[in-house]
Amino acid sequence: MKKVPVQEAIGLELCHDITKVVPGREKYRAYRRGQLITPADVPILLDMGKEHIYVWEPQDNLVHEDEAATRLARQAAGKGLSCTEPSQGRVNLCAQYDGLLNIDVNRLNWINNLDNVILATVHNKRPVVKGQLVAGTRVIPLAIERYILEEAEKLAANPEPLISVMPFSPLWVGIVTTGSEIYNGQIKDGFGRLIRKKVTPFGGRIMGQVIVPDNPEIIAQEINNYIEEGAELVVVTGGMSVDPDDVTPVGIRASGAEVVFYGAPALPGSQNMVAYREHVAICGVPAGALFSRTTTFDLLLPRIFAGERINRVEIAALGHGGFCEECKVCHYPICPFGKSCSF
Repeated sequence: MKKVPVQEAIGLELCHDITKVVPGREKYRAYRRGQLITPADVPILLDMGKEHIYVWEPQDNLVHEDEAATRLARQAAGKGLSCTEPSQGRVNLCAQYDGLLNIDVNRLNWINNLDNVILATVHNKRPVVKGQLVAGTRVIPLAIERYILEEAEKLAANPEPLISVMPFSPLWVGIVTTGSEIYNGQIKDGFGRLIRKKVTPFGGRIMGQVIVPDNPEIIAQEINNYIEEGAELVVVTGGMSVDPDDVTPVGIRASGAEVVFYGAPALPGSQNMVAYREHVAICGVPAGALFSRTTTFDLLLPRIFAGERINRVEIAALGHGGFCEECKVCHYPICPFGKSCSF
């Protein structure tokens, strides 16, 4: 790679894309890497303010930006991801299907600590859809030292690709709605429709909904009935506060489930509960979910449908980023809510 005056570049191979910007109107790629410069190009380049350009001279110790970005992207891309063609030195990673994005953040940081290499992603553990761009990579100079690229490739590929998409599984879902006031017909239930709306995008298949009084033994029995019928997720709604009549947490424990947490450092949704009866997840969802568009329950659902088992350490990490700003127009999941560094 060498720098030459445009008048001396005729017949030489352009080393990089050249972008033309018309202020307030358009921005486009006027010249493509690898293009041979002709006499007609000289006045055009000069009009663009390009008195010098870089032309390519292969060197064994250097790798061109397009090749470098392509190589790093291919090593970083795991299951469920494809790579775009390089454009202006950049290669993007694209989701091949709907699922949960999984990123090894520690290795990502190590890669970005190398000289002249960048790999940028959207937040970890968020749902993505088919065709969505989730990451991009490039190197800063037009050509990078080969040994630096090879170190980045090793970090991106080992012990497994840095970034992947975990597909959602179509789980069978049972709904147990608690509350004597609903059971006795004093008020109308609002949870059935809400839970259906929240689980359907992930492939949830509703087995049914039962409404029970505030009785922990009955709650436990209905949870176990669903599990015996093949439920893979049981959502128990209401009765999660500290009021004396709210006994849902007692009922979940009485079902024989192992409680992972009751109380998450996230607002709204601090009184959520997650427990497991063997492989079946049981979620206790407080009444606040009826009034807040996004709660802790929404943070957990994608992970459950992707087959991940929630643990307490990750729940504790929600405190950083767990405060929902409750914007007038909600853009979740394209927002900071629940996006702690380690979750």
